[in-house]
Amino acid sequence: MTENLALGAMLFGTAQDEHRSFEILDRFVDAGGVWIDTANCYAFWADPTGFGGKSEEMIGRWLARRPGVRDRVRISTKVGCEPTEAGRFPETAEGLSAAAVKSGIEDSLRRLGTDHVELCWAHMPDPGTPLEETVGAFGDLVSAGTVGRLGCSNYPVWQVDRARRIARDHGGAGFTAVQQQHTYLQPRPATRPSVSHRFGAVSDEVLHYLEHHPDMELWAYTPLLSGGYTRADKPLPQEYDHPGTVRRLAVLDEIAAETGTNRNRVVLAWLTGGNPAATPIVGVSSVEQLDEAFAGVAMELTGDQRERLDSAV
Repeated sequence: MTENLALGAMLFGTAQDEHRSFEILDRFVDAGGVWIDTANCYAFWADPTGFGGKSEEMIGRWLARRPGVRDRVRISTKVGCEPTEAGRFPETAEGLSAAAVKSGIEDSLRRLGTDHVELCWAHMPDPGTPLEETVGAFGDLVSAGTVGRLGCSNYPVWQVDRARRIARDHGGAGFTAVQQQHTYLQPRPATRPSVSHRFGAVSDEVLHYLEHHPDMELWAYTPLLSGGYTRADKPLPQEYDHPGTVRRLAVLDEIAAETGTNRNRVVLAWLTGGNPAATPIVGVSSVEQLDEAFAGVAMELTGDQRERLDSAV
């Protein structure tokens, strides 16, 4: 069983049809994969209707046609970003009011065809709703048994800590995981990452917080920069255009040559073996890409290799 790798299901039901989605899901489970990550808004930008839900529906159909497989997987979904009007995101995002959280997870469970999910995330901060209301609403999901654990995605560190304190003070369940964009390359200082959320990229402050709160997990989305490490037709985002990237890629290539692998596998090994260790969320379009991801998280770097990777700046 491989618990330190999550399958990203963002494009299931839109860019990836049922045949390809089922093929990837089957291979994931057969290879020992456990976590499937989705969201109620996936993927509204890729669907003609302008609304999400297709990813969860695809997973739900797969679960229904694979008797017994629900007991072998854990589902991670998110609420808060589904637009209430097509073509007007983020200004019409559903948000994280108590009513939105409750209806969001109810709709997710219906699409997934299950009575619970193992992990539910607040997809992005909702400045229009008091944090106390959001925290209480998520805690109610755990109390009701429809959600096992809670996480927050794209949140600033101060808000993560405050939310956890609110939950603790009220005796409710709090966030035990953060999900942000995280990879080996480091963005140029003082640049706004090209991810769509203001606080979406992991910072030193996030890592420092997690190092001192071992009960918190880090999940990393877009860990392979959408093919940017290995594909000439997938240029790196502009925030990585600086001399430090050249030096980091050079060391990455050295380690890949030493291990007989490639950049992607080394990056995944670096993420899963770090402090804090990260769970990469990989979105793949083929079983071959999935097999490579499994090989990457199974790979162990030596102390010397990790030191060389970390010290390249």
